[in-house]
Amino acid sequence: MNYRHAFHAGNHADVLKHIVLLAMLDALLRKEAPFFVLDTHAGRGRYLLRGEAAGRTGEATTGILPLLGLKDPPPLLARYLRAVAADNPVDALLVYPGSPLLTAQAMRAQDRLAACELQPEEAAALKALFAGDPRVAVHARDGYDAVHALLPPRVDGTRIARGLVLVDPPYEAQDEEYPRVARAVREALERWPQATCAVWYPIKQRRSLQPFFRKLEGLPARSVLLTELLVRPDDSPLRLNGSGMAIVNPLWKLDEAIAPVLPVLGDKLGERGASTRLEWLKRDEG
Repeated sequence: MNYRHAFHAGNHADVLKHIVLLAMLDALLRKEAPFFVLDTHAGRGRYLLRGEAAGRTGEATTGILPLLGLKDPPPLLARYLRAVAADNPVDALLVYPGSPLLTAQAMRAQDRLAACELQPEEAAALKALFAGDPRVAVHARDGYDAVHALLPPRVDGTRIARGLVLVDPPYEAQDEEYPRVARAVREALERWPQATCAVWYPIKQRRSLQPFFRKLEGLPARSVLLTELLVRPDDSPLRLNGSGMAIVNPLWKLDEAIAPVLPVLGDKLGERGASTRLEWLKRDEG
């Protein structure tokens, strides 16, 4: 793989992904019992927005940056902005936290994170970031294989009942990636039926996603919720027009937490023809 997330840190896809991630973590935090998070494609955990990679693309200028200074943002958006600010000096945005760092910031002493990263340089940076944090285990390994190896989660021989599997691959070869994602989520649910699984996916042309959505509908899960942000019309196969999160077995009232945020993201980050979507692909009405 040649993909490096540093080129895209803080862009509109990160904004959506991390807002949804924090909503899921907050739902898990409502109960005292410990939870476990498996992050299958964790990256390096923290990105310099003025570094060579992020500075070259400047994608944060149409992502996180337009959201700074919003007056009276919805609660979940305010929560996200506080989480990003927590890793920066006052009144400055120098670094952008990736999903493993946002997760670790939210966790309590009893919670655990397994963060997987296959690329050696990124994995080394991730290990350095969490050195000394006993709650976080960094695995320099393929995240799909980790689903089989690490689930169901156990800490000191005790199984953790609640938690989240975050699947956020680079989709360098999309035709090959989607079947791998679907297989990994299916195995995660078979090994850990109580888990919530969240899958990030890019949107270039939405019709190309239909086979993937059919696979999600066929999973052994109660419900599947889709949330999407398109910053421009979905008519170019060559650009990242938007992205989505497919949430399998979503936690209670997750859709209600996300709903007020999407119109704000569409307004602040979107170009002409932008749109958002919050829709049940599958729902257990019982």
